[in-house]
Amino acid sequence: MNYPWRTNRRINAYTGYLHRRFGCRIQKLSVNAGFTCPNRDGTLGTGGCVFCDNTTFSPSYTSAEKSITQQLIEGMEFHAIRYKTNKYFAYFQSFSNTYAPLERLKTLFEEALSVENVVGIVIGTRPDCIDDEKLNYLSELAKKYYVLVEYGIETCYDKTLKTLNRGHDFATSKNAVIQTHAKGIYCGAHFMFGFPTETHEEMLDMVNSINELPLSTIKFHQLQIIKGTPLAQTFYEYPEKFSYFPNMESYIAFIISFLERLRPDIMIERIASEVKPELVLYPQWRNMRYDQVLQAVEKEMERKGTWQGKLL
Repeated sequence: MNYPWRTNRRINAYTGYLHRRFGCRIQKLSVNAGFTCPNRDGTLGTGGCVFCDNTTFSPSYTSAEKSITQQLIEGMEFHAIRYKTNKYFAYFQSFSNTYAPLERLKTLFEEALSVENVVGIVIGTRPDCIDDEKLNYLSELAKKYYVLVEYGIETCYDKTLKTLNRGHDFATSKNAVIQTHAKGIYCGAHFMFGFPTETHEEMLDMVNSINELPLSTIKFHQLQIIKGTPLAQTFYEYPEKFSYFPNMESYIAFIISFLERLRPDIMIERIASEVKPELVLYPQWRNMRYDQVLQAVEKEMERKGTWQGKLL
């Protein structure tokens, strides 16, 4: 059958949209521009988010000591081994990539877009690190290039945001998404499932708040406990609080229920996280590959005869 996004997949996959728009695979190239976060540098707090360790998702070629251009070129060489593509997005991923004066942002973003075959930028940041001045600039940039601002929202519940040391509430996230969308900029968000402060029902109910947001793309991750983080210490002291998704099967059942209720026009970038085996504490997730989860989810959705947004 044809689903609302006119493909035969069970989810509205972001990769499919990019292929239709650009006519080929688009590879995101992570860069580290040397940013920090307001809950790390003392502005709002120190230590950062209790679950965060940037080394879990930063490729080996990324380093703030290298220029943006050098990182992108090395990234192209790195991915050329695995993928055949000649179009790229520069992905400003590490920490909060709008947490700087506008003039510095202009220098960094425009350097990235000047690199041959880079056709757009993806900017990962916090919802409290954006303002009208920056959005106005990104809006102008979006008239020439593909621009996606990706907010780490994580949860819709203020009680959880407080325990995560985020330093902002959900209203801040909601306002940032609305303002970004209003400027004509593609807007993405990142959410995590499995925090010990939330029940299964509360996690599932987040879909109602998400459906109200004018999001273009979304990423979902199961909570993984990373060694050396403050959350790992809590896990060691109170392991009984971390009872959700101890294995892939439990997460697949949950994420399908969530996707069935998710607005079908929202494009899915990821539905799970993949972490280096030596860094994660949950033994059941240590050898998990993202492709395994994605294939298992879509296979189970096919078996059930369901798809993204079916229960809306």
